[in-house]
Amino acid sequence: MKVHELKTTKTKSDRRLGRGISAGQGKTAGRGTKGQNSRTGSKFKPGFEGGQTKLAQRLPKARGFRSYTRKEYQVINLDDIQTLGKKIVNASILAQAGLIRKANQPLKLLGDGTIVLAVTITVDKASKSAVEAIQKAGGKVVIKTRTEKEPIQKAIKTSDTKKTK
Repeated sequence: MKVHELKTTKTKSDRRLGRGISAGQGKTAGRGTKGQNSRTGSKFKPGFEGGQTKLAQRLPKARGFRSYTRKEYQVINLDDIQTLGKKIVNASILAQAGLIRKANQPLKLLGDGTIVLAVTITVDKASKSAVEAIQKAGGKVVIKTRTEKEPIQKAIKTSDTKKTK
């Protein structure tokens, strides 16, 4: 490759500011007169709001990401059910026993531990290993299906709709 074979990229040179009136950008060089923006040196730091407290400082510290569609499950293991020693287990029984905090939150059954009791347990979710272990012990796992709340319809009285003469 020779010098004359090189592809040259043409770059436009920067405007030469402050070189007199006839240059087109003389005297104030397009900065206006006076004020912080007309001075040389560094302008504003990122996030500077003219002395007002920065937005980054005004907002509370909130780190990470939390999905608004996430469901928080309470976890129960096979060992916990075995120590409970009841034939029928659901969220309210577990809450009374102190194994979970709230009876109305979703409950998930995990297969940690062993079980020999034939138990019927009602949960929102269950792992495959937990279901297999309970079925092997002669029990049954009932998985609840949550339906969306239906809109409440207002009852319309027939006497209101009929016109009286």
